Amino acid sequence: MGRKLVSFDWALKRLLRSKVNFGILEGFLSELLMEDIKILEVLESESNKESKDDKSNRVDLKVKDAKGEIVIIEVQYEQEWDYLQRILYIASKAITEHIDEGDIYKKVAKVISINILYFDLGHGSDYIYHGTTSFYGIHDKDELRLSENQKESLKKENISQIFPEYYLLKVNNFDDKAKTTLDEWMYFLKNQTIKKNFKAKGLKEAQKKLDVMLLPDNKRAEYEAYVEERRHQKSLIWTAETKGKIEGKIEGKIEGKIEGKVEGKVEGKVEVALGMLKDGLAVDKVCQYTGLPKSEVEKLVASLDKNSVKEKAAPFKTTRRKRN
Repeated sequence: MGRKLVSFDWALKRLLRSKVNFGILEGFLSELLMEDIKILEVLESESNKESKDDKSNRVDLKVKDAKGEIVIIEVQYEQEWDYLQRILYIASKAITEHIDEGDIYKKVAKVISINILYFDLGHGSDYIYHGTTSFYGIHDKDELRLSENQKESLKKENISQIFPEYYLLKVNNFDDKAKTTLDEWMYFLKNQTIKKNFKAKGLKEAQKKLDVMLLPDNKRAEYEAYVEERRHQKSLIWTAETKGKIEGKIEGKIEGKIEGKVEGKVEGKVEVALGMLKDGLAVDKVCQYTGLPKSEVEKLVASLDKNSVKEKAAPFKTTRRKRN
């Protein structure tokens, strides 16, 4: 186990924007996309800005490769239920940002969205998921393909190469067993360390560039402040969630006790009212003594056996006359 390196998300936002560090990104992208990737430039645009006021639209890094394709890389720690819609929105926005007004649709840029996730997004046991767009016949179940003329003019072999592609890297699902060079990158993303025997493209350069001990004093202080801020944000989230659960339990107990007391009082009044009615007491008197509304007492009268009520009421009234 080597010593800790700076986290990949911090490197994306700070170190890897420099052209001299493109080799690290090129190595990572080459291993993931299974082809040699050459980065031309880091793209600064509306959906790549650092403003805290536009957090939902901010991405960690957006680059253009030698083929003119747009690659968006995001690192996400906190769970967002609508994260899939978010990456769809960002990919769509990137398309509209990188086509000039008046250009034909052939100029629409290919977008690749790479999402490094440290939370559980949906159900699935794998640690890398790849999504593309294809079209299939409803009746014949055949796949719609490009014609030869389209292949020649668009320089594409299939339809999925036109639409955005999505990669979801579920870091926490990785079992730390690096069987491939891509797994070596997954190991680094999860543990922030690189083993000596790792051979994946870009990792050796990453080990040199991302070693905290090699950072200048001002950059090291900046990184430590960043780590502390991230820790603080996680604590705030945990506190809010815990507080919500505790308050929910307390509120539930209080409501339960109040409802229990109210229900108990009502049930007690109903029993008293039934006894009074069976003894022949008038409805108005029952309402006066129990506090129950007249409509409720009348419902109780209707539910009783009227003959039984009359039989018990006569002696009661006779007794009252003798006493008077």
